[in-house]
Amino acid sequence: MKIAMVGSGYVGLVSGACFADFGHDVVCIDKDPAKIDSLKAGIMPIFEPGLAELVTSNAKSGRLSFTTDLTEGIAGAAAIFIAVGTPSRRGDGHADLSYVYAVAEEVGQALNNDAVVVTKSTVPVGTGDEVERILTEAAPGVKFAVASNPEFLREGAAIADFKHPDRIVIGTEDEWARGVMREVYRPLFLNKSPILFTSRRTSELIKYAANAFLAVKITFINEMADLCEKVGADVQDVSRGIGMDGRIGSKFLHAGPGYGGSCFPKDTLALLKTAEDYEAPTRIVEAVVAVNDSRKRAMGRKVIEALGGTDAARGKKVAMLGLTFKPNTDDMRDSPSIAIALALADAGISVSAYDPEGMELAAPLMPEVKMAANTYAAIDGADAVVIVTEWDAFRALDFDRIKRIAKAPVLVDLRNVYDPAEVRAKGFAYSSVGRV
Repeated sequence: MKIAMVGSGYVGLVSGACFADFGHDVVCIDKDPAKIDSLKAGIMPIFEPGLAELVTSNAKSGRLSFTTDLTEGIAGAAAIFIAVGTPSRRGDGHADLSYVYAVAEEVGQALNNDAVVVTKSTVPVGTGDEVERILTEAAPGVKFAVASNPEFLREGAAIADFKHPDRIVIGTEDEWARGVMREVYRPLFLNKSPILFTSRRTSELIKYAANAFLAVKITFINEMADLCEKVGADVQDVSRGIGMDGRIGSKFLHAGPGYGGSCFPKDTLALLKTAEDYEAPTRIVEAVVAVNDSRKRAMGRKVIEALGGTDAARGKKVAMLGLTFKPNTDDMRDSPSIAIALALADAGISVSAYDPEGMELAAPLMPEVKMAANTYAAIDGADAVVIVTEWDAFRALDFDRIKRIAKAPVLVDLRNVYDPAEVRAKGFAYSSVGRV
């Protein structure tokens, strides 16, 4: 089957490469000539473990190709996926659907064969209705259907998530479209990956509801961590204790500096706006967004306290280890490190930082931060070391070396990577999240 993927960003590229690996003939389309040229040369626009090898092998086999020509790319495709960005609209938090609608218009004007047009982008409820209206006007006389197929990929584990999904959600009331989508996902269906067919609007809401619920879990355990610090409890044991309950589960119960990334911040905001539009307020999600926003700056204050308070911290230097919102990605979108660095700079603290993959994207977002060549270059001369992102590279730090090159043996572990007793036994002042 020929599949066209309009948009060669994170979702489109990973999905296109995986579909090609299943044996489909896939064309990834993007308006950015530089991106397409780089992909043809085997250079990835994003960092995702295993993606470069997957793209290269399938391009070499002829199953995966790249073009800027949408008309050429969608010709003969049985399924055309829309996988363009839906960022928060500036000023109001609504999802910006202008890219989705522009693609729908272009696809409609170029479509000359029967096809299912699939929204892979994360879109609010009702977006598929508008895509269908646009296509009806732009492609009269052509048989098409519009389906919703949200992605559930974790950055850093996207390929495994795509090939071994918890579920595949497909929203369409059209039986022909369901048949086409069954064929698209036939390799996974044969492996007994669960496929859930729903209405299109239900499918659109499932994505937002899932992300909002995970954001609730993250924010809940972060608030429990604050309470643990006050009462002398251990949040990691609390997390294990409640996570062993089958009704709750252990995932997304790791205390830290708050959620960030490409999905949770914008999707929770978009869900709030949709709920407001339909006069069905989501008070829990409102609270989650507010708590998460304030938590990131609060982590900056935690570092300042470790330096002795506001007056004592002024003029000191902090080394931040990790900048991306999570390990195994170069994604800096809404990363807690941005707010933490700004809080430190506002307190008169100089900041040096190192991240294995994120510094190129981080630099323009954090002009107050000096990027270092490696972990220990960042730590050299620092009054405190702060672990912001739990990259594997920071899980076995040389504490003796740190004591030699840092001004003071102070470690603030915002990801609870280390055992407090072990670090303190090495002569460090140690603080973490939700542990005493």
